[in-house]
Amino acid sequence: MSKLSGKRAAIVSYRLGMADGVSVTAAQWVTALHRLGMQVRTVAGDGNPDVRVPGLALDAPRPPTRPALATVLDDVDVVIADNVCSLPMNRAAGDAVADYLRGRPAVLRHHDLPWERERYAAVTSWPPDDAAWRHVTVNELARHALAARRGIAAATVYHGFSEHPRPEERDAVRSRLGVGDRLLVLQPTRAIPRKNVDAGLGIAESLGAVFWLTGPAEDGYADALTRLLARTRVPVRRRLPAGVDMAAAYAACDAVVLPSSWEGFGLPLVEAALHRKPIAVGGFPVARELATFGFRWFPADDPARLRAWLADPDPALLDHNQQIAETRFGIDALARRLEWLLSGPAVCHHAGTAGDDGGQRCDCVTA
Repeated sequence: MSKLSGKRAAIVSYRLGMADGVSVTAAQWVTALHRLGMQVRTVAGDGNPDVRVPGLALDAPRPPTRPALATVLDDVDVVIADNVCSLPMNRAAGDAVADYLRGRPAVLRHHDLPWERERYAAVTSWPPDDAAWRHVTVNELARHALAARRGIAAATVYHGFSEHPRPEERDAVRSRLGVGDRLLVLQPTRAIPRKNVDAGLGIAESLGAVFWLTGPAEDGYADALTRLLARTRVPVRRRLPAGVDMAAAYAACDAVVLPSSWEGFGLPLVEAALHRKPIAVGGFPVARELATFGFRWFPADDPARLRAWLADPDPALLDHNQQIAETRFGIDALARRLEWLLSGPAVCHHAGTAGDDGGQRCDCVTA
């Protein structure tokens, strides 16, 4: 039985229960913590959390009060601040959470950090820190940068996936999309500048495929997206039809594209492997980091290689990627990492990646 069985955790963020990366991976942590016997409550200002505290929302005019936070957090053993104290999209809300958490056990999980976004590059005092907290990054690049820029030691805990592929839904979804027998290229992202939708469209055009972009336009990109789609020469499908989820979307497509210039992680890298789909990937830094696990991807800037594979598919590539994803990025691996994180010794100054065996990749002794 886990040492954490019966303990209570709360996951706090700006928004939860949505399709964005923080929401999706917060749900992974909920699943993993449940496997460890913990009770988990999600708290956010927007979306579909267990408890809504309006002052936490990205557009909240006032931050949450200390009594409001105490009402939903005082009875838990550990609070997990999920990106709310990382990227200062609503700094007043993040500061309120940080002030409440000072001196009590908490995990600050960082998907994004201020220096990774141009608009927040001048923010040098975030993320906040406290002796009672543990910090977690979702990649090694961020862990090293956090130590260099803020002097904060962290552990890298990669995401853990519990995908349930449903290939039997392929024909029904394709029929709803009206794609017939044409190749269908899926870009399962939001439409924002760094996602490089134009590159995804270019890959689809090279393949003679239909292009499917599932996420909304955000960060002021709606007008640019409208102009881009108006001049494209490929058929385009937008968003998820009612009743169609991402598992069904993966089932319907023939290939996945993630041509981003920057990702905190890049969920489709692992999702595509678990759904047994080839993926064309941009050269963003974390993709290079994850590629060291042995994944075999196609370069987004050379569609001919993906086109050749689709003309003569080799299932061995899909088998290879699926095995890595299940072994290194499955929900059981995440549960082991979280048990180490929450019940093991304190994170050392040179804290490293939480290993699949529950141990820490570090050459020094933990404090």
